Amino acid sequence: QVQLVESGGGLVQSGGSLRLSCAASGIIFSIYAMGWYRQAPGKQRELVASITSGDSTNYGDFVKGRFTISRDNAKNTVYLQMNTLKPEDTAVYYCHAQELGIADFWGQGTQVTVSS
Repeated sequence: QVQLVESGGGLVQSGGSLRLSCAASGIIFSIYAMGWYRQAPGKQRELVASITSGDSTNYGDFVKGRFTISRDNAKNTVYLQMNTLKPEDTAVYYCHAQELGIADFWGQGTQVTVSS
């Protein structure tokens, strides 16, 4: 059974930092592209950042150098370091795992709230 378990969300003041973690089980983690998406109330889910099995990264335009995605294949974990957080970053953040054209999985989400 595939599980993606996010952690690290919470309440932080504007300008602060958080590090999200997503621990995966039930998949061959190293061959999966991993990503973080977010969804704010009343808005569509959007890509925050992704990292391929070869460590190529991609970020949403709104990130603008504030966030960094990384992965540790030995720990089956992907991270999202978020710095200089803004109130508009408030959303539920979801972990995503994809083996292109074969399978994809979602975590249950973790709430990030940035106060002004």
